[in-house]
Amino acid sequence: MRYVVHAYDYTDEQAMDRRMAVRPAHFDGARRLKANGNFVLGGALLDPDGKMIGSLMVVDFDSEEQLNDWLQADPYVTGKVWERIDVKPFRQAEI
Repeated sequence: MRYVVHAYDYTDEQAMDRRMAVRPAHFDGARRLKANGNFVLGGALLDPDGKMIGSLMVVDFDSEEQLNDWLQADPYVTGKVWERIDVKPFRQAEI
């Protein structure tokens, strides 16, 4: 099942510092997801000025439990980068 993940960053003064500190580990995790066939696409959500304010990912897992296991271990969760996470099942249009 594919899922679309919208994750919004904390907005305190240290939020960007936390994001940048764990970003390499987050990217390493995304590379592992890609190698395992779980990562479809992803990137940063930006405000009108181009500042990173969150992330969007489309991921593919066999179960919601696997999805939740990944989310709980992601450095952006454990490092308190993402404050609010919205996950929805996703079906890609065949066009």
